[in-house]
This record gives sequence, structure tokens and C-alpha cells, in this order.
Amino acid sequence: MTPTLQLYRTRITTAEQAAAAIQPGMRVFMTGNCSVPRTLLAALVERAPAFTPAIEIAHLFTLGNADYVAPGMERFIRVNTLFIGANVRPAVNEGRADFTPCFLSEIPGLFRSGILPLDVALVHVSPPDPHGFCSFGIEVGVTKTAAESARIVIAEVNDRMPRTLGDSFIHVSKLTHVVPVSYPLTEHRMGEITEREQRIAQSCASLIEDGSTLQMGIGGIPDAVLKFLGDKHDLGIHSEMFSDEVIGLVERGIINGERKSLHPGKIVAGFLMGTQRLYDFVDNNPMVELHPTEYINDPFRIAQNDRMVAINSAIEVDLTGQVCADSIGSRFYSGAGGQIDFMYGASRSKDGKPIIALPSTTVSRGQLVSKIVPMLQPGAGVVTTRSHVHFVITEHGIADLYGQSIRKRARALIEVAHPQFRESLEQSARELKYL
Repeated sequence: MTPTLQLYRTRITTAEQAAAAIQPGMRVFMTGNCSVPRTLLAALVERAPAFTPAIEIAHLFTLGNADYVAPGMERFIRVNTLFIGANVRPAVNEGRADFTPCFLSEIPGLFRSGILPLDVALVHVSPPDPHGFCSFGIEVGVTKTAAESARIVIAEVNDRMPRTLGDSFIHVSKLTHVVPVSYPLTEHRMGEITEREQRIAQSCASLIEDGSTLQMGIGGIPDAVLKFLGDKHDLGIHSEMFSDEVIGLVERGIINGERKSLHPGKIVAGFLMGTQRLYDFVDNNPMVELHPTEYINDPFRIAQNDRMVAINSAIEVDLTGQVCADSIGSRFYSGAGGQIDFMYGASRSKDGKPIIALPSTTVSRGQLVSKIVPMLQPGAGVVTTRSHVHFVITEHGIADLYGQSIRKRARALIEVAHPQFRESLEQSARELKYL
């Protein structure tokens, strides 16, 4: 046994003993998405009554059990989320948890600069290789920088975590405590793609040229877009995340990255959300590289990809092109995430195309409402500004807004709104002197 692996063995402990290293008042980062360290989190919740004053847990989107934000738990554990998921949304909007707005590309800088200094990082990694390096696996994103910034690093080491390549490793000498576990990773399965999503996806796919590099967010529309790329050639991926649907296009040779101007031949991303099929696909796969978010989401690096196509969604879009994607009125829903990172990056790319894709309607309190609106709701957050927006796509077509006057924008957006709302939108546009 090498000295490095001997050192690793000396740091092995139980989840309960590792949790005891967390003292009242500390700020703790916890890795998220499908990589939440479930054993460590359970031990932390069990220890919660010892945290007086409360600890702060900083994280982004998380999946799975959220006992740590149950009513009353805020006395011991105060969550500060930088991107709101469904499991913590009620706590945020009831004032039992905090939300810090920030572009995804800038979150690691908050940790590294000391604006949000970290005492502890809870991470979830693969077992070490013979050289003593553990891979962060399916969640490199903000986690690698958080682990490099924290004074204490507690690692859940899971033999089911794939070994992803890229800038995705941490040496065992950096791990303060090691908790070995063995359980399947959380899976995120996509739902059935609706007919409406398919129509939106077809319009998105019509804008994608051979040799394009793609950023696809999570959800039905991005997944549906991938199903309409069977006639394309030499596509690439540079994205904050990707999921299972990419695999089939790789196997058919449609995604090969051969014409990428940055990282040719490679799929690069920050994290993964999918099923075991995806986790098996990326394990030791030299075609796939995961990198920290400050690299992946840097708009100026994104722009180095020629023909960069960024596809993101929205909660509502007003007739001037302002895009709300993080709140429903004043009620916080998600966060800025990487939308503006990729929208701006794609707009600066040679022949790039930044796209906002959304259904034209939704149901609110039992009523059908338009997602193309005269004005955003009071309190709504503008994630992509009217100056950044280029294409807005609904199931009714494509609105090309870039370089267009307010009058032309309003007309184009009314044309892709649901027919039921076009007359009222036109009336509002006239009252607002847009038309």
C-alpha cells in the first residue's frame, strides 16, 4: 500500500464522527443536484439540536429528502440556497430559509474571495485511484472550488460514484474526514414529452446548424430538441449540464465535437443529471470532461465556441423582450442559474444563437394564462434583459427580436402568443404605446 493510501485510511471515520467536526455557527457547503451526500446529511440532521447558534448550509439545487428545512429546523440549520429547488422552495418563501441571487459563473468566486467564506465542505466523491485522487463524479460545478476554499472537507466516498475526467479531482491529502458508503446515486428521470414541447423543439432544432455546439438546460423542451437532431452532423456539447438523451446522439455519431473550436472532440459540462445509464456512460469516458462552473459558465469562454446555441426557458416574457426566469411575481421560484452566462456567451459567439423557449400558456389557479405578457408581474425578476434577448420560441413559432424596435418586438411576440390572448395583448400594446 502506498503512503498516500495509508494516509487515506487514517482519515476514515463514521458519518456521526465526521458530523461532530461541524461546530455551531459554522457555514457549511453541501454538494447538490443528484450528488447530495445522503449519509452525511442524515448525520447532520441528527446532530441539529447541538447547533446553537445555528449553522448555515449553503447549496444550490438539491434532489431528495429535505428534512433539514422542515419547519422548526431553522433554529439549528439555516439554509442559504443559491438556486432554489422544489424541496426548499416553501422554506424560502415562508422566510425559514435564505436565497442569495447570483449568476452560476460567479458563485465559486464568492467562496474563493471570502464574500461567502466556508468553514466546511460536504462532498461526494469516487474512491481514490492508485495515485490518491478522488473524482467529484457527476457534480464538479461549484463543488470543486468549494472544497478548495473550505477549512474542513468531509467526503462521502461512494464506490458507485463514476470517475469522471477533466478538472474533476481532489487528492486524499485534502480530505479531513472520509466516510465510505455504497449506494446508488439519485436518478433524475425526464417525464413524457408533450406534443406542445415537441412543436417548440422542432422550431429550436430548425435554428441549429451542422457543426453547432449546444447548451441544453434541464426539462422537457431541451430533451425534446435532442430528439429532432437526427439529420444534423458534427454537433458538440458545452453545457452546464447534460442528461441521458445525449448518449443516443453520441452513439449515432451526430454528437462528436469534431467541429468545436474549443475542446474539439470533447463533451464538456459542469454536472450531470440523469439515470444510471448516464452514470455508466461517463465513467472513465475520455470523451467527457467535467470542469468547475467558473470555467464552463464563463461567458467569454462560451463565446469561443463558434455556432454556439444556448437553449433556456422562462416563466414569462413581456412585450419588450424582458425574460423572467427566477420568480413568479415576488415569489421566488428558482434562480438566475446559468441562463445569462450562456445567453450572453452564445450572443458573442461567431454565428451563435441564444434562444428562450417556453410554452405560450400555463395554468394558474385553474385558469389558462399567457406566458407572453404586456408587463412582467410586480416583483418578477429579470434574468435575461431585453437587450440580451435574441430568439423567443413557443409552440406557435419563432420571434426574432434582436436589433428590433419595441414596436417590432411587440408584434413578433404577439404572433407567437396563444391565439386566445393575441387580441388582448395587442390592445395592451396599443395602450402602452408599443404599437
